[in-house]
Amino acid sequence: MSKVRILIVDDHRVVLEGIKSAIQEHPEFEVVGEAIDGLEAVEFVRSLRPHIVIMDISMPNLNGVEATKQIKRFNPEVSIIIFTMYADKEFVIDLFKAGVSAYVLKDDPLSDLILAIKAVKGGGTYFSTMAPTVLLRHMEELEEKSMSKDPFDSLSQREREVFLHLAEGTNIKKIADDLFISPKTVESHKYNIMEKLNASSVVDLTKLAIRKNLIKV
Repeated sequence: MSKVRILIVDDHRVVLEGIKSAIQEHPEFEVVGEAIDGLEAVEFVRSLRPHIVIMDISMPNLNGVEATKQIKRFNPEVSIIIFTMYADKEFVIDLFKAGVSAYVLKDDPLSDLILAIKAVKGGGTYFSTMAPTVLLRHMEELEEKSMSKDPFDSLSQREREVFLHLAEGTNIKKIADDLFISPKTVESHKYNIMEKLNASSVVDLTKLAIRKNLIKV
């Protein structure tokens, strides 16, 4: 059976040697290269064709986040394991979006890194205990923002102009004349406005305009 080809990327020689030593205890794995920055990592992925890349975040020339994005762009089949001391939300989320398969902290036991390799080798994922918590919190924040977002903010500038005319009771032809557009275009804007604001009638638009102090009663 062919071995799992692994590239290690870290700008600290001690860390490189530690990872390499741990991997060499498992005959099914093979370290095919070592890079000391993101630029080398990108070059080595092209030339060495590893199955898995174990990569730090903070490195000279090109950091792990940008290196990950570049690697996944030209070879999405490569699995990337982030091995870092950083648990910052921004890093976790950016790398998750970039398509990393695992995220392990250097504070965790080195055995966790081996577990990550085994999980990724089988097509799975592995995240340090803090990563799921960070991602869950991020999803909750996105959901809260989505729920609290005012639908009125989604209207374009032209749609707001049409909205205001409709709310004031202006007919379609007059709106078209005032805005120098065709009645058909006004009808199209009206439809989009009603959809975006979940309004069933012009009366609903008038009520909304009053609540927002856009027209006076």
